Amino acid sequence: MLGIYRSITLFFYPLFIIIIYLRKIFKKENNESFKGKLFPSKFLIDKDKTKNLIWFHAASIGEAQSVVPLIKKIISERSNTEILITTITQSSAILMRKNFEKNKNIKHRYLPLDVKFLINKFLDGWKPSLVLFVDSEIWPNFLFEIKKRKITLLLLNGRITKRSFLRWSKISNIAEQIFSKFDLCLASNFETKKYLETFKVKNIKLLGNLKFSTSYQPKNSLEKLPPGKRIWCAMSTHLGEENIVINTHLIIKKDNKNLTTIIIPRHINRVKEIESLCKNRNLTFQLLSNNEKINFEKEIIIVNSYGKVSEYLSLCKSVFIGKSLIKKLQHVGGQNPIEAAKLGCKIYHGPYVYNFEEIYSLLNKYKISEQVTNVDELSKKLNFDLNNLDVFKNENALNNIKELGEKILKTTFDEVAKFKN
Repeated sequence: MLGIYRSITLFFYPLFIIIIYLRKIFKKENNESFKGKLFPSKFLIDKDKTKNLIWFHAASIGEAQSVVPLIKKIISERSNTEILITTITQSSAILMRKNFEKNKNIKHRYLPLDVKFLINKFLDGWKPSLVLFVDSEIWPNFLFEIKKRKITLLLLNGRITKRSFLRWSKISNIAEQIFSKFDLCLASNFETKKYLETFKVKNIKLLGNLKFSTSYQPKNSLEKLPPGKRIWCAMSTHLGEENIVINTHLIIKKDNKNLTTIIIPRHINRVKEIESLCKNRNLTFQLLSNNEKINFEKEIIIVNSYGKVSEYLSLCKSVFIGKSLIKKLQHVGGQNPIEAAKLGCKIYHGPYVYNFEEIYSLLNKYKISEQVTNVDELSKKLNFDLNNLDVFKNENALNNIKELGEKILKTTFDEVAKFKN
């Protein structure tokens, strides 16, 4: 089966070039990611041969953000170490460069396709001594080639959902071969640990979700709220949820005339749809692009850029986190609430948070998050928050989260440090 997979990926390499080129046309790839994923001459290998190289692969922005504190800690404590970070998405590449572009020991590249000849060129050039794949990034050809070179391989902050477990279970023999390539699997939750044990993985440790260690410190580039302004945020919204957000806005606007609602869609290519919703309801709105200032005279702010979520959340007392009220997404529902929690927001979410059940369970326990099921419930709770601005200030809960993050970071670093790179 693995041989078939290897042959298929090689056979379809020309088709992959066409597909990724089409993605480039539709702005889902840029020139750098298009070339870096497909052509060895564009791998831009720049390795210091006097230093050991640790390679982190984190697919998208959430995974990339989760490893920033660990990378900073490794660099601060290991002077003879170089870090290579690979990602897949443009937003994660921007995040990595924003954090590390001034550090010559940390480099970012796009991950090549999981095609054998690309992998060989990549590994032969960079020659990592330690490789960490983050979250649920499982690329069979890469894993087998890494272990063929006897390079230490770790699964970091590993996460396997029930849905992906059921898919792997259909090829359980293959899954056992693939997951056995990891020298250590650091599971982010109990569910993942249980699933890895099912696939007969021997070296598993449950340390907790590394995303709790992420530090969110928004820059003070956004202006302060005007006197009397009431503001709340809906983030990571999906199709169907913006309509719920706008209906909520119209209800709480009755008691809060000076109200602004910030909408941060999960996918900013949908902003035109949200504009249409605002126009249909006769709401004034601003399509907020990068480096623009918020016009607080507008009722709805539609965020049309990445990278400033922390700054918008820092303006708000309350936030609704999407992909949680759409029933058809119930088996893949939920978005990461940790950033909002660590910034001191009161979080509201729908019942469909399957992908983050353990995290929401913890936040619900600390009374940082709360479930809502419809517009009326969300409106009532937001209306209370907006008119009682000093009520929610659970310092003990926030301190508990901070201490948990620090503990997870330390124990993760200790485990990684055991492998002498």
